[in-house]
Amino acid sequence: MNTVPFPRAAGSTGANPDLLALLGHTPVVRVGIELPCPHPGFWAKLEYLGAGGMKARAAVSMLRGARRRGELRPGALVVESTSGTLGIGLAFAGQALGHPVRLVGDRELEPSMRQLLRAHGAELDLVEQPAAVGGWQAARLARLREILRGIPGAYWPDQYNNPDNPAGYASMAAELVDQLDHVDILVCSVGTGGHSAGLIGPLRRRWPALTVIGVDSVGSTIFGQPARPRLMRGLGSSIRPRNVAHHAFDEVHWVGPAAAVDACRRLARGSFVSGGWSTGAVALVAAWAARVHPGTTVATIFPDGPHRYLGTVYDDAFCAAHGLDGVRVPTHPVEILDPGIVEVGGWARCRTVARTPGGPGPSAREHAPASAAVPVPRVASTPETSISGSA
Repeated sequence: MNTVPFPRAAGSTGANPDLLALLGHTPVVRVGIELPCPHPGFWAKLEYLGAGGMKARAAVSMLRGARRRGELRPGALVVESTSGTLGIGLAFAGQALGHPVRLVGDRELEPSMRQLLRAHGAELDLVEQPAAVGGWQAARLARLREILRGIPGAYWPDQYNNPDNPAGYASMAAELVDQLDHVDILVCSVGTGGHSAGLIGPLRRRWPALTVIGVDSVGSTIFGQPARPRLMRGLGSSIRPRNVAHHAFDEVHWVGPAAAVDACRRLARGSFVSGGWSTGAVALVAAWAARVHPGTTVATIFPDGPHRYLGTVYDDAFCAAHGLDGVRVPTHPVEILDPGIVEVGGWARCRTVARTPGGPGPSAREHAPASAAVPVPRVASTPETSISGSA
């Protein structure tokens, strides 16, 4: 375990509320580049252009909610598990509201992200080994609970299950309503479930016939697949977040890393705007949706930009080492009927949206990771290679 010395005194109350004016207000852009086939185009909201990134909206909402309820004292330490993106959002919220922030990450966290988090004043606590069940997420949560036991008054936002997480995206929904005359199909990546749950309600009130497509990672347990090692970070989960609004999705797609890399690089070359794993995955699915539903307006969210992925998604040596270069990327998903009986190995879709086989299962708040022991006798796969990596 590697703990970085904290750069300011615990209990510091040096709030900078002027920062809150920088939250959100991100633009939308029309994307028409081939992904990988021609398509009519879709709208993408560029959340990486907002201060603190997309998850700063959730971070500010969670800390403000805790302060209103008296759960977070002025100047108290905030502790959270993160693979990076929420960490940036919490660093922003901590500075704006006057709270030191301690983040529990893991050794898979990119060096550039570590440097960025430290530069923004966050303390990093890195776990060195994944848990036998639940992978890196379970290991991070175990360490987080140790920290909470040792620091009275420290606050855990619990991004996976905190209803203030999705509530933070009401501003994004309002911006989309102002920016787009109509949306027929919304494509959302799903990790903690925050931004999808926060968008669907307000947008369906505005456009009742809205179709919502969830985009998950191959190897994620969120929508009823078995938990497997995953290379992609930022979407998918090895635990079962309560914030995921399973009932609100019309269908779900699983995307693997080779297809996400291909989409990211096509976006960077042909549209200039791009991002990381989540951005590549939603762009692929949004382009497909626009192609198979001509005449509709398709919108999606690009959660972050390309900068933290220069050593992974955009690095030729990394992609070669993980078998991501030279892979024939599928032009359409395999369709499965039930995520509980078929394990997908590449881009796939299912119009039966399930949480997990056998009921709700444990959540992060219950401190129990999802089991990988899900019976899946067949494997459905597009030509894309299935890659193992960090969970």
